[in-house]
Amino acid sequence: MLIRALCLLCLLLTIATLPGCALAGAMAESYQRTSTKPVLAEYTGLEGKSFAVVVSADRGIQAEHQQLVEYLASRLTERLSGPANVPTAGGFVPTQQVTQYQYRTPTWAAKPMDEVGKDLGGVQRIVLLELTEYRLNEPGNQYEWLGSATFSTTVFEVDGASPDEVAFTKIQTVDFPDQKGVAADTVDRRVITTALANRVVDRSSWLFYKHEEPYYPDY
Repeated sequence: MLIRALCLLCLLLTIATLPGCALAGAMAESYQRTSTKPVLAEYTGLEGKSFAVVVSADRGIQAEHQQLVEYLASRLTERLSGPANVPTAGGFVPTQQVTQYQYRTPTWAAKPMDEVGKDLGGVQRIVLLELTEYRLNEPGNQYEWLGSATFSTTVFEVDGASPDEVAFTKIQTVDFPDQKGVAADTVDRRVITTALANRVVDRSSWLFYKHEEPYYPDY
C-alpha cells in the first residue's frame, strides 16, 4: 500500500508541474520568435587590412540584371568599410574604380590574384563575390515571383605567401519571397530583385563581423 501511495503521489506531482513547464516553454518560444541572437564572424582576417570587393557573374545574369553587379559591389563595400562592422586601417577601393578596372580588363579573372591586387592599388585582401545563379522566377513560370540566388564569398590574402590560394570561402543560397504564389502582376519587379540582392549582401557581409540574427531567420 505504501508503495502504491508513493507512486500515486509522484504521478500527481508530475501532472501538477506540466502546465507550468508548458507555459515556460511557450514563453521561451515566443521570445525567440521575436528576438535575435549574436552570431560571430566566420572570417576575421579583414580587420586592419586594405581590401577590394570584386563581384563576378556570368553574361546571362548581367544581361538580365544590368545594374546588379555594381549594386552588390557597392552595398558589400559599404558594409565592410563601416568601422562599426570591420575596422579597416588600410582602407578600401571604391566600387566605381573596381568596376571600371573589370570593364577595362576583361581577362582579370585569369590573372594571378596578387597582380589583381596590385592593379587595384596594392590592396591586401580581395573579397570575391561570385554569383552562380540569380533568378526571379522558377524556370518556365513567369507568372509568379520565386527568386533565388546562389553565390560564393571568397577571400584571397594577396599580401601573404600564397596569394592565389583561397583563404576563406563559403557558398550560400537565399530566396525571396518566402512563400509561393506571389503573382508577378501584384508586386513590382524592382521590389523582388532589390530584396533578393539585399539578402545576398546580408549573408555575404555577415561572414566578416559579429552581428545579430533572428532565432528563426527567413533567409
